[in-house]
Order: sequence, then structure tokens, then C-alpha cells
Amino acid sequence: MSDHIEPFRIAATDEQLGDLKQRLRNTRWPEQECVDDWTQGIPLSYTQELCKYWLEQYDWRAREEQLNRFPQFRTTIDGLGIHFIHARSPHPDAMPLVISHGWPGSIVEFHKVIEPLTNPTAFGGDAADAFHVVAPSLPGYGFSDKPSRTGWKVQRIARAWSQLMQRLGYTRYAAQGGDWGAVVTMYIGVQDPDNCLGIHMNLVLAMPDPTMDDLTEQEKSALEKMKYYNDWDSGYSKQQSTRPQTVGYGLTDSPAGQAAWIIEKFWSWMDCDGHPENVVTRDELLDNVMLYWLPATATSSARLYWESFNEAFARQDPVNVPVGCSIFPKEIFHTSRRLAERRFANVVYFNELDKGGHFAAFEQPESYLREVRTCFRGLR
Repeated sequence: MSDHIEPFRIAATDEQLGDLKQRLRNTRWPEQECVDDWTQGIPLSYTQELCKYWLEQYDWRAREEQLNRFPQFRTTIDGLGIHFIHARSPHPDAMPLVISHGWPGSIVEFHKVIEPLTNPTAFGGDAADAFHVVAPSLPGYGFSDKPSRTGWKVQRIARAWSQLMQRLGYTRYAAQGGDWGAVVTMYIGVQDPDNCLGIHMNLVLAMPDPTMDDLTEQEKSALEKMKYYNDWDSGYSKQQSTRPQTVGYGLTDSPAGQAAWIIEKFWSWMDCDGHPENVVTRDELLDNVMLYWLPATATSSARLYWESFNEAFARQDPVNVPVGCSIFPKEIFHTSRRLAERRFANVVYFNELDKGGHFAAFEQPESYLREVRTCFRGLR
């Protein structure tokens, strides 16, 4: 198998952009929701406003150039083409770090933190906190290839990321992630303890057992959040984990549908005071949607749920590498330090923050940077 790594640049064709505009113009809209809030889903008025902006004002060429400021590459691992950012630090003692996104995110989530991670002194930081950053696109996401056979579970992705780091010359490295990226990161710790220095997660799957009779108020709150998610916020995951092909047709055909499917989760999971644009810009939201729309990954990205969703919660593989946990208040799931220590053998860092949600690097880049730097400072 070839270890060849080739440079890559994001480059939408004029035909793709013309097709997008035509589809936006021809959107067939549903009627308005029957409520005055988001409880039936993303409101019609906001979706129409967003799509009008996407059609008439959003400048993909400028946004594309911004994303292309990061060095990007592709290589084949386990038979699949993998797209990744590889930003080397100018500081010679930098720690190699692989950072992983999830659904409905992308490498766009990291665009505010990659440069401060690699070159902290340019942003008022300390060279001792520098990282060489590797940010891959998950299989079936962004500009990575789409698996054509089953089997690309989170464990296989974790092995691929370990192989990628070795291929780049990093025999010792750390890993960080949120959402699916947190599960991939956890399995890097499970499967590659000889090379992985430690892991950090901003989604920590260490949930209380409902039969426990000594739950703290915080742990009871975590169970309530889990119940809310299961009752009101998990329809997308049920569909994607059972029938990803079916949901993919409409999302692949309609940019308005794809945007609504994704951005409703940003509203739901961010610490945004009721509106996603209170936290990130409209352009940033659409940049992320474009990384699903341009490569048509609605279906292939959803298949990760079919492959791994139930297993990710059920399995309790031992994690013995050092573990760091950052608990943001609006995260889907919460955990306590004692539950994290029941799940992971070596919790070296645990912090609860007072602002932020599911998309930590996207929403609260300064907090994310502080958490990652602090976590790994003792593991260098």
C-alpha cells in the first residue's frame, strides 16, 4: 500500500456553484411552523433568510481561500482516501496533536484554533504550549473518500488516525476531539497506548448508571439531560443510525434541506441564547454546510451512525492512557469527575466551564485553547 501524501486544495467548480444557486432559487418551501419558537424545528422565516443570504451574498470563493490558508493533504489509509490539515509549528519542541470533528461538524470547526495551537507566541502565548496539528476529515465527511463497504466503525477510524500520525513521522502524539471525534479519540487511547501520550475530550461519555442510589445533583441533572436528548433531540440519530440511505436522498438534493438539517443542531447544541448566530457568524455556519453540500456527503456522513452509534454507548473498553475532560455547560451529555474516574483509569485533567456547548473550538476558541494547552502541559 502506498504511503504517498499529496497536497490538496479546496476548489469548487463553477458548475457546482451554479447548480447550488439554481437549487436555492427553486426551493419548494413547506408551510410555516405552528409555534413561535424552534420547538417544531428550525423556523421557516430564518431558513428562508439564511438561504437568501446563501444565494445572494455568501461569497464561497473568499471563504474557500480562507480555508485554504491551512496546508491540506490527502493520503490513502486502509484503502480509503483521507483528507487532512497538517499545520506544523515553527517551534521545534511542539507536541504532535490529532484533532477530530464529528457530525454535523467538519474541519471548519477548528479554523479559529489551528494557528494559535501551532504558533502560540504569535497570539500572546508560550512556545512551550505549541502543537503540530493534524485535523483529518472523517471517512465519508468533507473531502475524505466515502466508504463503499461496511466496516468503518470508530475503532477503524482510530486505527487510521494512528497510522496517519505514524506516516507523518509522529511516533509519539496526543489526540483531542468532540462529538464522534471524542469517541474516535477515546479509541486511539484504547488501541494505541504505546504511541499516544494522552487524550482530551470535550464530549465525555461517562454517564451515571440509573440504578445508582447516591447520585449527586449534578449527576441527576446529567440523567435529565440524557432523557431530554432521547425524548426530544435524537430523532436525527435514530434516522441516521437505522436508515441513513433514506434520509440522504432529500438532503443530497436540496441545499435548503441540508442546511436546515445541520443548522438546527447548532441551535440545539450550542450555548447560543436561542440563536446560532449569537455565537458564530452566518458565513461560518454556511462554510460548514458547504463541506457537506459540495462533496455530497449527507448519506456517507450519516452512515457513521449506522456503523457505530449504539456500540459507542454500550462498549466500555479500558482506557489506560492519561485522559483530560473539559465539561462545557450546554454539552449534550454531562459527567462528573467521579464518573469520569470510574470510566477512565488515569484522569489527569478535569474542568467544568461556565460558558460553551457542543462545538467547543467553534463557539469558545479561547476556552478551547486554554483547556487543550492546560491538559497536555504535564504530558510533554
